[in-house]
Amino acid sequence: MDHGIAAHRCIAIIGAGMAGLSCADALVAQGHSVKLFDKARGSGGRMSTRRIATALGEASFDYGAQYFTARDADFMRLVSEWSVRGLACRWPAAGSDAWIGLPGMNAVVRDMAARHDTHYGRMVQGIARADRGWRLVGEHIEPESFDAVLLAVPAEQAATLLGPIDLGMARQALAARSQPCWTGMFAFYDRLPTETATLRNHGVISWAARNNAKPGRDGPESWVVQASGSWTSEHMGTDPERVEKLMLAELGVALHLEIGSPIASAVHRWRYAMSAGSGDGALWNAALAIGVCGDWLLGPRVECAWLSGKALAGALT
Repeated sequence: MDHGIAAHRCIAIIGAGMAGLSCADALVAQGHSVKLFDKARGSGGRMSTRRIATALGEASFDYGAQYFTARDADFMRLVSEWSVRGLACRWPAAGSDAWIGLPGMNAVVRDMAARHDTHYGRMVQGIARADRGWRLVGEHIEPESFDAVLLAVPAEQAATLLGPIDLGMARQALAARSQPCWTGMFAFYDRLPTETATLRNHGVISWAARNNAKPGRDGPESWVVQASGSWTSEHMGTDPERVEKLMLAELGVALHLEIGSPIASAVHRWRYAMSAGSGDGALWNAALAIGVCGDWLLGPRVECAWLSGKALAGALT
């Protein structure tokens, strides 16, 4: 019995981050028609870059994933292509195998999304049966049918959508809970008097970096500070202004500096920042034509998201 999806079928992918776009790339190469739907206003996901106007010009912050690695041969070839095209380069300060997008982390995701029929500002709230397969239910979503629906969203969001359809896959998603992360973004009038470019696991700070020191970046002195999952969990309901002050103080402690007021600042709360990875790679129910991919099915790295999306596309064939 053929448990795959015949060529030239219409497939919906919920989530236009690295996993969803990797899956879309592979499916289109197989001859499928793919539409991606994402609740965000633009591409990036957890590889997003935020830009904030300051008195010294625009400050940019890679406030999600700070870098990515490339160890799989196929992914390494893709990263090499990005490098040749000026979309990515190495970042030695974070490690010998660290890569970043140019001019921001979201550059590679934006490039991938530009090749597909990607719809932003689409909040999918449910998946329902249609005359031919499935239809998506949610805000600003046209009534159309799909032969298969693939989820490329965090485990917690996948569980909600899968619950009424496939209880087994929903349980697998519920078991792969993600850690949250408060991220602070701070721009300063002057360069902070330290040669430190990156910090790892210092008190409540899991990571901090001088963003403007990354290759291809410019603008005023800009720091990204990411709190540990445990600290974030304790402060999930804390007022954002209070979180800003606490994280700025922690940066000063970590750098052994008295840090003055920033010229611009913001915080972002990632509810689903990082999962250990279930090791499943991808999930595919051929009978229902429903599948799932994402880093939470493999490991907490950008490369794992790409590999999971590729694996799900392979399962469909």
